[in-house]
Amino acid sequence: MEPDLPVKAPAYVRADGTLGYDMDESFRDSIGTLDEKGKRKWVFAKKTKGRFTTLRTLVSIVLLGFLFAAPLVRINGNPLLLFNILERKFYILGQPFWPQDFYLVVLGFIASLAALALFTVAFGRIFCGWICPQTIFMEMVFRRIEYWIEGDAPAQKRLSAQSWNLEKTWKRSLKHLVFWGISFLIGNTFLAYIIGSEQLFEIITSSPADHIEGFIGMVVFTTAFYLVFSQFREQVCIVACPYGRLQGVLLDNNSVVVAYDYSRGEPRGKFRKGEERTLGDCINCYQCVQVCPTGIDIRNGTQLECVNCTACIDACDDIMTRIGKPRGLIRYASQNEIALKQPFRFSGRMKGYAVVVALLLGLILTLLFTRKDVETTVLRMPGSTYQELKDGSYANIYKYQLINKTNRDMAIELHLLEPTGGKAEVTRADKHLVVPRGAMLAGQLVVTLPYDRIKGLKTEVTIGVYVNGALADQQTVNFLGPIK
Repeated sequence: MEPDLPVKAPAYVRADGTLGYDMDESFRDSIGTLDEKGKRKWVFAKKTKGRFTTLRTLVSIVLLGFLFAAPLVRINGNPLLLFNILERKFYILGQPFWPQDFYLVVLGFIASLAALALFTVAFGRIFCGWICPQTIFMEMVFRRIEYWIEGDAPAQKRLSAQSWNLEKTWKRSLKHLVFWGISFLIGNTFLAYIIGSEQLFEIITSSPADHIEGFIGMVVFTTAFYLVFSQFREQVCIVACPYGRLQGVLLDNNSVVVAYDYSRGEPRGKFRKGEERTLGDCINCYQCVQVCPTGIDIRNGTQLECVNCTACIDACDDIMTRIGKPRGLIRYASQNEIALKQPFRFSGRMKGYAVVVALLLGLILTLLFTRKDVETTVLRMPGSTYQELKDGSYANIYKYQLINKTNRDMAIELHLLEPTGGKAEVTRADKHLVVPRGAMLAGQLVVTLPYDRIKGLKTEVTIGVYVNGALADQQTVNFLGPIK
């Protein structure tokens, strides 16, 4: 049995047929998109085709369709998704959430991080290659526009190297014009998630002077997306995104990643048709390098730049088919599967993360199902004191705030629960309270207590909130009275 090797160690085959491990990882001293002088090397990724490219295209179409359609979809009259930070209004799956529900947002964020850690431990950076908006837009939208206008990677290189003539001018102008248009669409879509599609349409169809803040927001979002996808590109994944650096602490030998099977591919050598091959299956065609959108050589092992986009798998499978070798020289596999021929297993770390995710999801679901339909806040009017009435009872003035967390209008009644008896009661100017769905209603109320129900300087009173005759919420506040 071969020794358990580090996750990132490439290997070769010695003359005696045993595996040797090359621990020289000097290539990790710098990223693949920089030259020796520290100048950026532009990545011209070759066009790919194959089963994984087809699957990723289908997944991307579904996700892009959802992204652009979600702000327009309504459930019970509410947006499917809305994150209006400015007005503190949030809708998830048509359900309204308020700042008072922020603990649910925090728990959801923590659960998402735990789930992402679980998927990373089990399947590496699969999120980046299949679901991340940056990868989907870059590889499935903007890079394909480049292929359509400028051609495949060799044609793009020639165009970049040639002087500015008519061909280069109109191709680059057309490309960046289309890039700007798509960035405008993306920027406005993300803006719709913040301010809502109705307000966005109002901004678009009105004069910029009427909505100067919204217009500035549109320009900022559009410019940001344009610069990311036309200039920054793969550097987002390599430099800006911290997720790639988490691989160093999350991946282990059991993690399934896009990996090169060095035990089968080494030693490398050119392929000659009709010649009996004594070398490994890798023929040094460099197709895996030419299709990589981050400019790495997957044969060097797992690297932070790898986003698990599977382009190298499709490119290698195509070459293996052409030379009559089995596909899978580059494939989804763990290091233990390649080095020790061990099948994938659900490790202790994976089980631990799975338990944490399950507990968090259970807690979130419990809190969601037990969440009150109406959120009540009652506070004594600042600076006010008690008032003695003609009949000998005492009154305090309070401010109330009612939040309707449902998708139906609520008729609400307020009653004094404790103390009761005598002339203890709650009164307010507006006799009939109706809180619209997903809305907030604020006002004032007066609590009156007879002298014999007052216990001293401070007396606790409990106010009940009734919806359709049923107690939905209650609030306990202090009532100021005379010292006995």
